[in-house]
Amino acid sequence: MSKDFTFSIKSICFDEDYRPSDNTRITTNFANLARGTSRQENLRNTFRMIDNRFNALAHWDNPEGDRYTVKLEIISVEMNIEGESSASALPLIEILKTNIVDRKTGERIEGIAGNNFSSYVRDYDFSVLLLEHNKNQSNFSTPENFGDLHGKLFQCFVNSSAYKNNFKKPPVICLSVSSSKTYRRTENQHPVLGVEYEQDEYSLTDEYFKKMGLKVRYFMPPNSAAPLAFYFVGDLLGDYTNLELIGTISTMDTFQKIYRPEIYNANSAAGKSYQPSLKHEDYSLTRIVYDREERSRLAIEQGRFVEEQFIKPYQAVLEQWSANYAL
Repeated sequence: MSKDFTFSIKSICFDEDYRPSDNTRITTNFANLARGTSRQENLRNTFRMIDNRFNALAHWDNPEGDRYTVKLEIISVEMNIEGESSASALPLIEILKTNIVDRKTGERIEGIAGNNFSSYVRDYDFSVLLLEHNKNQSNFSTPENFGDLHGKLFQCFVNSSAYKNNFKKPPVICLSVSSSKTYRRTENQHPVLGVEYEQDEYSLTDEYFKKMGLKVRYFMPPNSAAPLAFYFVGDLLGDYTNLELIGTISTMDTFQKIYRPEIYNANSAAGKSYQPSLKHEDYSLTRIVYDREERSRLAIEQGRFVEEQFIKPYQAVLEQWSANYAL
C-alpha cells in the first residue's frame, strides 16, 4: 500500500526587506534579486516597475496612473510523507501570490496564485535527468515517463485541502515563450491579455506542464515586446477578472524584462510571425543587476541536491505512490 502525501504552506511577504531563507532555491527569480550588494535597490526598482506596468494596463478610472499597488507573497510548499517525522518535510515548490491594493478605495483585492514557478523536482528533471539522458546522444530525446512524477505531485497539491483552504482559484503560471518555436499572431484580442499567438507544436516546457494538468495559451499584452506563455487549468479568459490578470502580467512581464531582456525588453515588438531569441541584440537593459550564468550553474547544483536529498532516498516510496496515484 502506498503512503499518503500531505502538504503544508508557508507564506512570506516579498518586499524590500525580503531575504531568502536557507532552504529557498537561490535560482528562483525573487531570491536571485534579493542577493548581493544591490539587493535593496534591485527590489525597489522591481516593485516600481511592477506597479507602473499594472497602472498602465489598469488605466480606466486611473487618471494619475497611480491608483494601484501590487503586494507579493512568496508561497513555499512542503510535502510530508505519511509515517515520516515532520522534521523531514520535503521542500517541493515555491510560487508567487499577487494581492492588489486599490489606493482610491482602500480595498485589498486577492490576486492569482502561481505566476512564477519554482520546483525542486523540475530542477532534477531538467538539470540532471535530461542532461544525463542526452549526454552521448546525437538526437535530443526525453527519458521514458519524463515529468510524470512531477506532474502528479503538482496535481496532488492543487487538489489538496491545503491548496483549496488557502486559494480561491486554480493557479496560473506565466513563463517566457520558447526560443525553439515559432509563434504566429491570430485575430483574437483580449483587452488585458492582448493579442493571442499560436504555434504548430508544443515546446518541451509546454509538454512538461501538460503533465501537471495545465493547458497553455500565448498572449502579448498591450505595449509588450513579446508574447507570454500562460499555463492554467480552466478558462483563462473567463475564470479571472481583469485586475487579477493584470496582477500576473505586470509581475511576470517585469521579471522577464530583467531575466530575458533580449526577448521582453527588445526595442521592437514581435511581428505576425515570431521566433524568440536570446541572441537578439537590439534591446534595452533594466537598472537591475542579474547574473544569468550563475543562475544556470546553480540550477545544476540544486538538481543534484534534490537527487541526493529527495529522489534517491525516497525512490521506492515515490515510484509506488506514482504508480497508484489516479489523476
